[in-house]
Amino acid sequence: MNHRDLDLEEDDFSELNFLTEEKVCEILAVCEENKTYTPLVRAIGKVFSNSEFLMRSFRKVKQQRPDKVKSQHTKSKNEGKQEASSSSTAASKTSLCKGAEKDDKSDDESEDDDDEVTVDIDGVRRVYDKILPQEQIETAIINALVCMMPSVECELTYHDAYSFDNNYLNIFVILMENTNLHSPEYLESALPLICKAMSKLSLPGQAQLARLWSGFGVEHLNRMLETFQQVITFTIVCNDFDNDNLVNDDETVAGATKCLKIVYFANILAGELDVHLNEEEDDLLMDSNDLTLQELLGEEERSPKGPRVDPLEVELGVQVSDCRCPLIPFDEFINEPLNDVVEMDKDYVFFKVNESKFAFMTCPFILNAVTKNQGLYYDNRIRMYSERRITALYNTVEGQQANPYLRLKVRRDHLIDDALIRLEMIALENPSDLKKQLYVEFEGEQGLDEGGVSKEFFQLVVEEIFNPDIGMFTYDDSTRVFWFNPSSLENEGQYTLIGIVLGLAIYNNCILDVHFPMVVYRKLMGKKGTLLDLADSHPALHQSLKEILVYEGDVEKDMMLTFQISQTDLFGNPVMHDLKEDGEKIPVTNDNKRDFVSLYADYILNQSVEVQFKAFRRGFHMVTNESPLKYLFRADEIELLICGSRNLDFHALEQSAEYDGGYTKDTQVVKYFWEVVHSFGEEQKRLLLQFTTGTNRAPVGGLGKLKMIIAKNGSDSDRLPTSHTCFNALLLPEYSSKETLQERLLKAITYAKGFGML
Repeated sequence: MNHRDLDLEEDDFSELNFLTEEKVCEILAVCEENKTYTPLVRAIGKVFSNSEFLMRSFRKVKQQRPDKVKSQHTKSKNEGKQEASSSSTAASKTSLCKGAEKDDKSDDESEDDDDEVTVDIDGVRRVYDKILPQEQIETAIINALVCMMPSVECELTYHDAYSFDNNYLNIFVILMENTNLHSPEYLESALPLICKAMSKLSLPGQAQLARLWSGFGVEHLNRMLETFQQVITFTIVCNDFDNDNLVNDDETVAGATKCLKIVYFANILAGELDVHLNEEEDDLLMDSNDLTLQELLGEEERSPKGPRVDPLEVELGVQVSDCRCPLIPFDEFINEPLNDVVEMDKDYVFFKVNESKFAFMTCPFILNAVTKNQGLYYDNRIRMYSERRITALYNTVEGQQANPYLRLKVRRDHLIDDALIRLEMIALENPSDLKKQLYVEFEGEQGLDEGGVSKEFFQLVVEEIFNPDIGMFTYDDSTRVFWFNPSSLENEGQYTLIGIVLGLAIYNNCILDVHFPMVVYRKLMGKKGTLLDLADSHPALHQSLKEILVYEGDVEKDMMLTFQISQTDLFGNPVMHDLKEDGEKIPVTNDNKRDFVSLYADYILNQSVEVQFKAFRRGFHMVTNESPLKYLFRADEIELLICGSRNLDFHALEQSAEYDGGYTKDTQVVKYFWEVVHSFGEEQKRLLLQFTTGTNRAPVGGLGKLKMIIAKNGSDSDRLPTSHTCFNALLLPEYSSKETLQERLLKAITYAKGFGML
C-alpha cells in the first residue's frame, strides 16, 4: 500500500464532501493498484449517505474564457479541502434547471444561461460503468442510500415550496442513472425509499425532471420505466392487498406510481406533439338554480364543474391528447398486477373526496381501460344519484313534481323527431337532467326499461341517423367509416342529438354500432384534425397530398394546382373553395406546397364541417363535461368506450354465457353451437355478434364482459334462430344435428336482422 492510499485511510475522508468523475477514477486507480476497494467504498459511503455532498457531486465543468484556462488548471491541482471549499460555495448558488438562481456567478462560470442541468450526465454514467461491477461498492451505495433517503424525504416533505432548492433534483438525476436499481438488492431496500422521497418533489421539480428526462432517449426512459414498474409489481406480489388492506395505503406503491408519472410525461414530451392545434372550447352554461342547490348540498367543493385537469399537465404546458406518438407506447405504462388488486370503489372516493389519500385515478396511465371504466361507472352512478337527490329536494322545498329520471317517450315511426324535440327541450331548460339515469318508453308498448329498452333505443337512433339517405354523414366503402357531410341539409339540432346520444351511451354503459375515424375522437378531446388524420378518414386524398409533398419535379408546371379546390355538394354539383384569398390566382409551387397541403387538410377536417361538428361536440359535452372522462381516457380509449373492442375472444364469451328455457352448458345443442361458432371465420363471428347484440364489437374488457344469453326456442324445426339484441339473447331451437344448426345459424346471421323485445 503506497503513501497516498495510507493518507486516504488515515484522514477517514474528513475533507471529502463531493465526488467528481476525475476523483472517482483517481481513487479507483489507487484501489486497483493496491488490490483493495476500501478507500472507494468509504468515499462512496460518505458522499452517497449525505444529501448535501451528493447534490454537489458530478457537476458539469464550466466552459472557461481563454484568460482563465491557466488559473483553472492550477486550481484543479489543489488539495481536496481547497477544492471542496470553493466548489461548495458555487454549488449553493447553482440549480439544476433553466430559470433558477443566477446570482453571485463567479468569473469562472459560463455566461450561457441555457444550461438546464448542472449534473454531468455522461460522466455519471461512466462512473457507474466503472464501479457497479464491484459488489462491495454496490453494497456501499445501497447502505448509504438506506441511511440518507429518509432524511431527504423528510426535507422534501416539510420544505417551503417557494424557497425549495432545486439542487435536490441533482440527487435523483444521479441516482436514476444507476442501471442496477431494478435488481433484487435495491428492490428490497433502497429503491422503495428513493421512490418515496422522489414522490415528495414539488410540482415544479417534477416538471423539471420530466423535461430533462425527455431528452434522454428511449433506452434510458425504458430503463426508468421498468425500474418503477418492477418496484410496484414486487411490492404487490410480496403483500396481500384486499378491501381491508388497500394498495392505496402502501407508500412504496404510491410513491413509485408518482415517480412513474414523471417518466410518463417525459415520454410524452419526447414524442410527436401538436400542442397548438386545439379546437375552441365550448361554453356550456349551467342553470343558476342548480348551482345554488348544489351549494346547499355541499356538492360544489367535492365535485367542481368542468373536467378535471392534471396539475403536471398545466405545469408542463402539454396535454396527453397533444401527443400523437409517444416515444414508448402508452400501454407499457399499464401495470396489470396493480389493476388486479386496486379497489376502484375506494379509489374513486379518494379521487373525488378524500384528497389526503392517494388515488390511482390521479395517475390513469397505470390503469387499463377496464379498471378506468369501473371508475367512470362509479362517477356516472353517483352523479345519477346526486341528480335524484337534487330532484327530491326540489319536490320537497318548492313543491315541484320533477322526474328523478331522464324519461324519453318516443314513437317507433317518429323516433328521431320525438327524441330530438325532447332532448332539445331538456338541453335548453335544464341540461343537468341529461345526467339522470335514462329510461326509455316506446309509445303503445308495455314494459319497464331495465337497460334493454334503452339499448334498443340507442340502436334504432344510430341506425336511422347514420342512414345514407338522410345525408347527415357520408360513408366510405373502403375505410367503412362515416364522416360529417359538409353539404347536409339537416339542422344543427340533429348533430347535437347524435352527440348527446354518444354521451348518453357512455353515461349509461351502452355500446353503439358507430364507425367514426379516430380524428373524431381526437377532435372531441379538443384537438384539430391535420394531414396525419386524413389517412383513416380520407385515405385517397391523404395519398394524393403526400405525393405532392414528396414530388421532386416542378409542382407548378407539372400539376398546375392553385389554392382553390373543388368539392361536391349534396346533389353532386362542384363547389369551389379558396384556401387563401383569391386562391385561384395563387399557384401551388415547390416553395408553398406544404402550406397548400396543410390548408387543404384543415379545410376538409375542420373548416368545412365546423358547424356540424361544433353542434355534435356540444351535445356530447352536455352529458360528459363534468365527468372525469377526458381526464382518464385517451382518444383511442374513448372510441373503445363508445364502440367497443375489435378483438373478439369467443372462448371468453363461452365462459361467461348464460342459459335459459331449459338449456345448460351441457345440453347437446349448446355444445353443437359452440363447436360451430369456434369453427367460424372472423367475418362470420362478427355477423353472429351483430345478430345477437346489435354491434360487431366487444365491450370494454372483452367478450367475457358481455353476458350473452342462449335460450331454448322450441324443439327441432325449420325455423331459424332469432335474437333480442337489447338483451344480448339468442333464441335457439333444439336442433337435432350439428349440421342443421350450422346451416340455420348461417342463414340467420347472413340474411336476417335479430331485432325485438322480450
